Amino acid sequence: MNIMLFHSTYGLRPAVRAAADRLRAAEHEVWTPDLFEGRTFETVEEGMAFNDGIGKEELLRRAVLAAAPYSERGLVYAGFSLGASIAQTLALGDEKALGLLLLHGTSDIAESASVDELPVQLHVAEPDPFETDDWLSAWYLQMQRAGADVEIYRYAGAGHLYTDPDLPDYDGEAAEATWRVALGFLDSL
Repeated sequence: MNIMLFHSTYGLRPAVRAAADRLRAAEHEVWTPDLFEGRTFETVEEGMAFNDGIGKEELLRRAVLAAAPYSERGLVYAGFSLGASIAQTLALGDEKALGLLLLHGTSDIAESASVDELPVQLHVAEPDPFETDDWLSAWYLQMQRAGADVEIYRYAGAGHLYTDPDLPDYDGEAAEATWRVALGFLDSL
């Protein structure tokens, strides 16, 4: 499978590279575009401030440019938190998208979004300050209305970015469970 994996608001950190290596070890081809052009951050607040300075439109432009050379092959879009939001936007706009793997995040869905049974898998903490229960319920219904085939996995007690071993949110048990399920999802596509 060809996978476009987008980083979180912390930037292209070692955990993203390790995730890409894990996916490559499972015989997937993976690209990890650096939307922050080399910048990484120690706190979510620093990353969000930088992200706000770039702006959503510019980040999406960078993501589209990164994916464009590979989209004809059919991509699985994937991402961590902010990167999941970007991946979702691109997948819903790419008629050749093969799947969508969301780790720790979602995004708004355009009313006009329409896909043909796009396989979507979301992994998120429970509770998650950025992905509340009400938001996830509404998101799920909107994704189904758009035509996606959605699976949601929640991890009780895990922190928001629980797959990153360098962050306080890390939860090894939840991270391993996530990767086990996610790799099965990718193998099913």
